Amino acid sequence: MARTILLIDDDRMQFRLLQAHFKNFRRGRYELDWAATYEDGLEKLLHGTHEACLLDYQLGDRNGLELIHEAVARGCFTPIIFLTAETAEHVDMEAMNAGALDYLVKGEITPRMVERSLRYALKLSETLGALRRMATRDELTGLLNRREFERILMEEDERVRRFKIALSLVMVDIDHFKSVNDTHGHTVGDIVLREVARRVAGEVRTVDRAVRFGGEELVLILMQTDRVGAIDVAKRVVTSVAQEPVFVNEKLSLKVTVSAGAAAMPVDADSGLALLNAADKALYAAKSRGRNRAVSFHNL
Repeated sequence: MARTILLIDDDRMQFRLLQAHFKNFRRGRYELDWAATYEDGLEKLLHGTHEACLLDYQLGDRNGLELIHEAVARGCFTPIIFLTAETAEHVDMEAMNAGALDYLVKGEITPRMVERSLRYALKLSETLGALRRMATRDELTGLLNRREFERILMEEDERVRRFKIALSLVMVDIDHFKSVNDTHGHTVGDIVLREVARRVAGEVRTVDRAVRFGGEELVLILMQTDRVGAIDVAKRVVTSVAQEPVFVNEKLSLKVTVSAGAAAMPVDADSGLALLNAADKALYAAKSRGRNRAVSFHNL
């Protein structure tokens, strides 16, 4: 299957030239997509459907350095190879400092050089991606870890204040999880935790975030979601976990339930930390009211 590469360049001749180079690659199959403007290029890049990007420095009234900065700031991890002209002194290093993984001088480009650069950028991107996952993901569940949660919450706190939008948290805790570990052992407990995490994460949108907060506690970060939307998600999570036993092996399936607490910013809290505390209080209320239920901070 061909790997799709994006070229962002306002020169059609450069697109044709690179198309010809692609046909002369020695290993691997690549297809070249093209965006002729800064705006179209950024949109395609952020869409995440291209495996790498070749980016020209000059894009009308704007330039590729600006585009790299904006793309990286908006969470783009697509590997970028910068295209520079011989007369553009220091632009290549500026591009690397901005986030590009490699650069090519346009007047010196050959098929072999482009192919080598693409292979290098793709391999380096895979390595960096693995390191990012190790740094931001919980090894057992695959959810985001607490450190990444704190970083995202800080960013979203600022976004709520600046743009006056809603943000909600749902805290989830597995009911009587200690008894699972005590009765069946930690290996079974790990199986239960992974399956509950999968079901909980399955109830949110791709723009939301699912986190292992610690132990058997999970947190959902719900972007631009108000109080009503948050408690709706919390109730769905409770139902999703309880509807079927967790299959452990041919001889053992366990009925598992969770409790959930929901809170929204800015109606229930005026900061990210206060929002976390509000959701935690709502979770505690769900536990004290009998477990296997969702409670909104508004109803405490």
